[in-house]
Amino acid sequence: MSNINFGRGYVYSIQYHIVWCVKYRRKVLIDDIEKTLKELLIEISN
Repeated sequence: MSNINFGRGYVYSIQYHIVWCVKYRRKVLIDDIEKTLKELLIEISN
């Protein structure tokens, strides 16, 4: 997933880390929600 972009005077690789802050330590991403969100994020990033 690491894609290095470069040009005439620059080189960069953008990576993101998403943190979910929930109340009472509940699991937010469960079952189909986790799968769907992963697919959407991969689709958006490409």
